[in-house]
Amino acid sequence: MKTKFIKILVVFSFIVVGTSCDNFIDVVPDNLAKIEDAFKTRDSAERFLATLYSYMPPMASINNPALTAGDEIAVNERVSRNWGGRIINRGGQNITTPELGYWGNNGTIRNLFIALRDCNIFLENLDKPFDLEDFEEKRWTAEAKFLKAYYHFYLMRMYGPIPIVRENIEVSSGVEATRVNRDPVDDVVNYIIELLDEAIADLPSVLPDPVGESGRITAQAAYALKARVLVTAASPLFNGNEDYSTFTGVNGEQLINTSYDESKWTRALEACKEAIEVAEANGHRLYEFTNAPESWSDSTITKLSIRGSLTDPWNEEIIWGSSQSPVTQLQNWAQAKIAPGLTALGGISAQSWWGPPLHIAEMFYSENGVPIEEDKNYDYANRYDTEVADSDHRHYLKVGFETSKLNFHREPRFYASLGFDGGLWMGHGVADDDDALHLESKRGDQGGRENELDWALGGYWAKKIVYYENVQASTINRYTRTEYPFPMIRLADLYLLYAEALNEASGPGEAIQWIDRVRIRAGLNGVVESWNIHSKNPSKPSTKEGLREIIQQERMIELAFEGRRFWDLRRWKRASEFLNKDVQGWNSLGKTTEDYYKVVTLGKYKFLRRDYLWPISEQDIIRNSNLVQNPGW
Repeated sequence: MKTKFIKILVVFSFIVVGTSCDNFIDVVPDNLAKIEDAFKTRDSAERFLATLYSYMPPMASINNPALTAGDEIAVNERVSRNWGGRIINRGGQNITTPELGYWGNNGTIRNLFIALRDCNIFLENLDKPFDLEDFEEKRWTAEAKFLKAYYHFYLMRMYGPIPIVRENIEVSSGVEATRVNRDPVDDVVNYIIELLDEAIADLPSVLPDPVGESGRITAQAAYALKARVLVTAASPLFNGNEDYSTFTGVNGEQLINTSYDESKWTRALEACKEAIEVAEANGHRLYEFTNAPESWSDSTITKLSIRGSLTDPWNEEIIWGSSQSPVTQLQNWAQAKIAPGLTALGGISAQSWWGPPLHIAEMFYSENGVPIEEDKNYDYANRYDTEVADSDHRHYLKVGFETSKLNFHREPRFYASLGFDGGLWMGHGVADDDDALHLESKRGDQGGRENELDWALGGYWAKKIVYYENVQASTINRYTRTEYPFPMIRLADLYLLYAEALNEASGPGEAIQWIDRVRIRAGLNGVVESWNIHSKNPSKPSTKEGLREIIQQERMIELAFEGRRFWDLRRWKRASEFLNKDVQGWNSLGKTTEDYYKVVTLGKYKFLRRDYLWPISEQDIIRNSNLVQNPGW
């Protein structure tokens, strides 16, 4: 009998893929040369399945471009100058060794085509273990199909048209068979949806063992991913994008359609609706903080509901979380130095790097639930002046503290998401919300810049991603934290995707109620009421264009620091608008209020049209003459 060796895609070459370990994660031993060895028993097959999960791109990591290659987080140069994300958002992407790539060997974090190869090996051989139960075979097959769909989607979102890897190519097929073409985006999308529909039928609605199987895929996750895929496919980057009119394959086929198709939004809204119905039927709802003493204010509870939707591990809002990427180190980086007795030089346990620049602080609404530049009662022109907090602000700001007017009269998500000079930071062993710790971040203050490493570049910290009960001790190297899975999809995200699809398909109307659900949890009134009473443009929600802008800003606020903004700006074709501007923040060298609250320029983002899609490395283009390079590269 002919020895059956593991089949490979020669065109994508051989690399060693890094893995991570968690409850379910293990890897197939490197010395398994024959498929028979990998699928002899149920246990060996399960290890192979775990390997498929291990290919998940690292999410809570500087190697996630959605966290570091956009404009949400700015980390000081001494720390970040060699990060691939910083190189990308300053215009330094290249075709020799592309930064943070997932195609081929050069510059890649992980070669996802190897992941797709292994998914196919698994699907082709899962019938072999003698002791595998039928119900397990069905479930594991469905999980592999989901992962295969997700890896196709991750590549498509980065590169646009990609080769669809329906099955592996035998080594005996010859070199020419490995010179695959790029398939049009619409074909890739249809294949992804086909895989997800097949997977849904055999995935459990809920995990049979939530603890031991944390992070494994459910039908709910598959429905939610289907919604995200179809919204992405209906968005301007891939739906009627005339910028790609000359982007064709080797046979002249159009790789990204240039004719707008409204039916794609109809298909997307149907998927969003179904995903929401399935999620809610299985107990998912918007998270509300319920562990508060009776003495705590409604303001504090609202802030902790906002933070908890992300940081409370496996809470009822999380539809899909990545246990392969626990949010551990990011919390250290986002934690400002606020522990009593801790000096600016003694903050090694929490590096305090991870902070948004000034324009992100300006993105959040006023307390009236509209953009600060639109609010007719907000002193926008003087927002960089300072003011002293009085008792009316005691649950947001330190009473008697002088801070920027930009930090006054803002929505609860501003205070829940951002740490800043004079702002309260609930937790760290403090049980009384009238005595919450506050941050002081001028030069020489415990939270300020005292060395060239441990300080926030823009003067704000991503407090939202820090679990509220974490404790930073006053001694070095003491930081007690609660880990939680990186949120891949939560219910608020689905609500806003559905609102977007409804608005694009049929205009304002039903879409507004889905935005309002998210706003109410955030302590705000509904869209129509807020704009009608407080905005300089009260009719904005009544038009498709106006509501589109509202939905987009709502997504950027609600999902801040979760890796959504980066991909949203691209699919909306708005990255050029946001990513060609100065990086600005407060003057970290200022010791006085007057000096600190000066807006300084700290760098510049640069984005070209070519940057909407990642480049394929030159080596891969040379190796396979049937691959065409992405436009502009």
